[in-house]
Amino acid sequence: MSTRSESAREGVEKVPVELGDRSYDILIGEGLIGRAGELIGPLLARPRALIVTDSNVADVHLPVLERALAESEIAFDAFVVPPGEHTKDFSHLEQLSQRLLQASLDRRSMLIALGGGVIGDLAGFAAAVLLRGIDFIQIPTTLLAQVDSSVGGKTAIDMPQGKNLVGAFHQPRLVLADTATLATLPRRQRLAGYAETVKYGLLGDLEFFHWLETHGTAVVEGDAAAIRHAVATACRAKAAIVARDETEHGERALLNLGHTFGHALEIELGYSEELLHGEAVALGMTLAFELSAQLGVCAAAESDRVRRHIGAMGLPTGFADLGGRVFDPARLVSHMRRDKKAEAGQLVFILARAIGEAFVARDVEAAEVERLLTESLAETLPPAGSLAGL
Repeated sequence: MSTRSESAREGVEKVPVELGDRSYDILIGEGLIGRAGELIGPLLARPRALIVTDSNVADVHLPVLERALAESEIAFDAFVVPPGEHTKDFSHLEQLSQRLLQASLDRRSMLIALGGGVIGDLAGFAAAVLLRGIDFIQIPTTLLAQVDSSVGGKTAIDMPQGKNLVGAFHQPRLVLADTATLATLPRRQRLAGYAETVKYGLLGDLEFFHWLETHGTAVVEGDAAAIRHAVATACRAKAAIVARDETEHGERALLNLGHTFGHALEIELGYSEELLHGEAVALGMTLAFELSAQLGVCAAAESDRVRRHIGAMGLPTGFADLGGRVFDPARLVSHMRRDKKAEAGQLVFILARAIGEAFVARDVEAAEVERLLTESLAETLPPAGSLAGL
């Protein structure tokens, strides 16, 4: 695919990530895993690849990738790890590293991360640190990974103190976002990915948010054209930000809209399936706009509009949507103080002046956050004296 017009005719969008000698393309369209051999082949120093995936993804997509590589005469080994956020830890990193080294990994090797955000992070971090860095390719198979985690070179594992606290910036050589894989996802997973999609409208693209208000349901329900447009728009937005601020010293922090709240909730729930990452971000973005309104930097009508859309899509917008779970506001704030964006214990939030106008706030008082959380949590409690409270 040498030109954008050729890509368009094939139903494939090409989004470049401009980073000098580390530049690469994001290809977006259906059937890309089946073409992986021809697309990856030119990037290989030798015709061999090492695939990292999880057992859920392996059952559905690994045979297609293996067949595509074999057809292009690319030798491969596949390493399958358990699914889920708990795989993103030192124990599984060590196990994966041992297996890769036993497979004669060398500096000319190419790692392929086939899966969602957990696999992209784990395999990407392994690629960043093994032999002081080898090339890798992202083949994201979830909506969340396609619009966000596979792009921009952030790789990391989790610690008990928080998410993604040990990691490295390590850009992939190519991203193949095969949108056909999204049809294999449960609706809840597609919704979780939608949260990261709408994030791009909320932080810097009001026109995209308008479009999602009309077409968001089509994206979640699997309309091919709507999905391709949404993924491509999100990737273009992230690629532009990454090109200007690769290692998050400024503007790139905006991509964390909703994540300070969201990560605190994930920590509190032990990274369990009770609350998926995208669901945590959806609630976090709603809270970020409500905090913006509480602080007087954003109109309440803007915050209400965000809550309406996220809620209408079926994502959580308040603690009442978490099955009546009761949280301690002070404890959540203590998690936020250990967030990787925090500076000397000072809370750092992404707030908004309006939909599409996010900014980094380094002067938010913990008391304001606790007040917001206390008021939000109060919505989950039965009225005093009611039968439900007896």
